[in-house]
Amino acid sequence: MATVGRTGGWLPAHNLIDRAVFIGGEEIYEISRDDFVWLTEQERGRHLTGDAPVFALYGTVRALQDTIRAERRYPTAEEQALITGIRRRTFVMFEEQLQQAGDPGADPTLATY
Repeated sequence: MATVGRTGGWLPAHNLIDRAVFIGGEEIYEISRDDFVWLTEQERGRHLTGDAPVFALYGTVRALQDTIRAERRYPTAEEQALITGIRRRTFVMFEEQLQQAGDPGADPTLATY
């Protein structure tokens, strides 16, 4: 499945399966569930807007990251843990909304283990 930029939902990505199975190559790699959740929520937080509570959390992460950037520093351990926790929570929230809307690719359990 591949994420859809406009909705944050999922679409079949058969072309990626074909590339992995039939072509292979060095550009195919595996990422951890944590990295998948992080990257998905990073993209959703950057590109999506709305009125649901999940978007307020995306705004919180953006504001925190803007402050860190403005101060030209690395995030503290506490800030990093807060961002990670929010992203894990937003992933679950977003995936639950997608499931309720009938998206067959939605899986909120990926962020809970």
